[in-house]
Amino acid sequence: MPAKKSATAASAPGTASARDRAQAVFAILAARYPAPAPALDYADAWGLLVATVLAAQCTDARVNQVTPTLFSSWPKIADLAAADVADIEAVVRSTGFFRNKAKNLKAAATRIMEVYAGEVPRTMAELTTLPGVARKTANIVLGNAFHINEGIAVDTHVTRLSYRLGFTKSRDPKIIERDLTPLFERPQWNDINHYLVFFGREVCDARKPKCDACPLASLCPREGVQ
Repeated sequence: MPAKKSATAASAPGTASARDRAQAVFAILAARYPAPAPALDYADAWGLLVATVLAAQCTDARVNQVTPTLFSSWPKIADLAAADVADIEAVVRSTGFFRNKAKNLKAAATRIMEVYAGEVPRTMAELTTLPGVARKTANIVLGNAFHINEGIAVDTHVTRLSYRLGFTKSRDPKIIERDLTPLFERPQWNDINHYLVFFGREVCDARKPKCDACPLASLCPREGVQ
């Protein structure tokens, strides 16, 4: 007689059960967060790209303190492309890893000017040719600045919650994105990133998740939670 499947196995990524749970999670979080949007301040696609690059290993609040000075110093993409990298470093220093971030921002601005006629490109393939822009940043820019759902941005919150909810068995962002996209409709892809980020910050903490007060408790196998 075959062994009975565990609840987690029955809800493995890619199964109908996992998709049903994912849609239930989406509905609960959509009601909780009716206006999903980045916590980063930005005026356009370039502003969001810059802010997202700076947000790596840094809080959104800190980035929001830095970007006004950055854009008052270099208002246009062409201005940053022509800037001295040492001057950029001085402005972004407080965001951490400032030398690499400054170098990438200048190089990205230069490439946009030289290859894309001064316009932030609108495809994943083109965006990921920009220095400092990997798939997560490209998904954020596409989804929020251009309203193009090319994929799901996977950051530390999305990684943690996707694993705990049993939607993936991986910690690799590329694999997690592949596991998540079939569970949600394409128009939901940008919003589910925001929902999981908000919920990760508010309830599903990395060290002390508030499982007893979690509205997703009945849907969550609590993978990896002690």
